[in-house]
Amino acid sequence: MNRTYPVRSDQTITVIQQLLHQGITKIAAIIRHSDRLYSTIPGTEPFMGLTPEGMQYAFQMGENLPASPLPRLHSSLFGRCIETAYLIDKGFCRKNGLDLPHNRSHELLAPFYIKHIEKALGLLKEQGTQTYIRNWFDHKIDETIMEDPKTTTATLTNFMLDRITDLADNEMAICVSHDWNIFPVKEFVLGLPHEDAGDVGYLDGVVFFEQDGQAFATSFQADPRPVYSQSSTKQPMK
Repeated sequence: MNRTYPVRSDQTITVIQQLLHQGITKIAAIIRHSDRLYSTIPGTEPFMGLTPEGMQYAFQMGENLPASPLPRLHSSLFGRCIETAYLIDKGFCRKNGLDLPHNRSHELLAPFYIKHIEKALGLLKEQGTQTYIRNWFDHKIDETIMEDPKTTTATLTNFMLDRITDLADNEMAICVSHDWNIFPVKEFVLGLPHEDAGDVGYLDGVVFFEQDGQAFATSFQADPRPVYSQSSTKQPMK
């Protein structure tokens, strides 16, 4: 089974480069994995890898990343995200002749917000993707099936802010995740409803950064917006 999504690695890299040109160096991007294989068997989903084209896209993204700051790679536990991170690493290393720290996998970059996979898939099949996501965001999906969308967004946002905090000098974080992890961030952090923003493309995502002690998020579709941690909704990031 094949599904077609745009490849947006160039747009993601352009946003990063624009920030670097402004002298911003504390950067953490959450991006979707590269072009992947699909299956009609739900149990095989975590293990589906990349297509040959997807391998090439991920490798090329690594080649095209700026030489500095050095990418510090993180990924979902799912195979396609681990593979994407690995190939970004290899592309970067081949281009720049540098070794990077090993990728670190994280549960919060995986679909942690799905509480009951069988019921979620049943509703998704019945409603279709666009309607299902809207119903989730409008709190019309029971929380025994899907985590509250704003809680999900806060969890993801805090995770990305922690990645910025953990950066050493001359490092940026590249976090490989899933489109459904990025949809709520676009909607609730950037104010981009998925009906307007469209699909999250392969290697597309949201870039978080720190400037003058304040955290922001942006993408190729949205100007920077201030971001706050879940525990402090009115104060700048510490």
